[in-house]
Amino acid sequence: MNINYKILFFAFLSVAIFSKSQAQDLNSLMEEEAPTGKEFTTATFKGTRLINMHTIETQGKRVLEYRISHRFGDINSGGANAFGLDGGASIRMGLEYCVDGRLNFGLGRTNINKTVDGYAKYRLMRQTNGKQNPLSITLLAATYYIGAKDPNQAINGYDRYNPTTNRMSYCFQAMFARKFGDKLSLQLAPTMVHFNLVERAADKNDMFALAFVGRVKITKRMAFTAEYAYRLTTDYATQKDAAGTALYYNPIAFGVDIETGGHVFQIHLANSQGMIESQFIPFTATSLKDWGLRIGFNISRVFSL
Repeated sequence: MNINYKILFFAFLSVAIFSKSQAQDLNSLMEEEAPTGKEFTTATFKGTRLINMHTIETQGKRVLEYRISHRFGDINSGGANAFGLDGGASIRMGLEYCVDGRLNFGLGRTNINKTVDGYAKYRLMRQTNGKQNPLSITLLAATYYIGAKDPNQAINGYDRYNPTTNRMSYCFQAMFARKFGDKLSLQLAPTMVHFNLVERAADKNDMFALAFVGRVKITKRMAFTAEYAYRLTTDYATQKDAAGTALYYNPIAFGVDIETGGHVFQIHLANSQGMIESQFIPFTATSLKDWGLRIGFNISRVFSL
């Protein structure tokens, strides 16, 4: 059995092991009861992440989420590599816990550069069904730590990750979202990613982008999703190799959400290998027009504690 199919098998198995014997309705775990006199809009998105990107949603009070994210290789690697299923895969596992229905804390790890990520997320304002609050607003602050060794240290004798702060990067994001009727939800998120250490002397430590997220409900349990980030910092957006080919591209992804009780299963296509902001926003190395897409999936399970 190919190693990627093993990963796929164990991903489903691990979720089954951690599942409770009785499924809980996802909406009841995601949403708080609205105070008297104010009716909040519910289920703008079905999860705290869409595909790679965060949404304005937070978990319900004392709710824990366990999430597995997986990306296979590039589709354009051809049939000999099962259109990416035999290629190098990336995976992230993470936990997210909500204290009071507004404040979320998350921790995860991805095998890309053995990076550990942690974040805090606060739901500042919730859309109401009346005219009082036309938008939902959520703030995000995240930090990332590269655990891998410097691959060039054995060659040049210099450790680029010394001091340890060189391993750190950060992301700050303000998310603005609105649900239009029962079927359409849209989100815009100005984003800043800061690197303590950059790849080139000409690169800036701060990178800015605009992230767009959308969801269209198809059936009661299924929705079409899409996300895109437009990079505003030109030194990252215009890097080219010696032949004049772009090194990095704006990340884009689209897929389908399927909800079954307390589970949400997401299958999608994305041009990014990375699954955290410090990876997929600045360093997406494949292009949509060249079919540099990857099949991926996310599985999440929520628990009321």
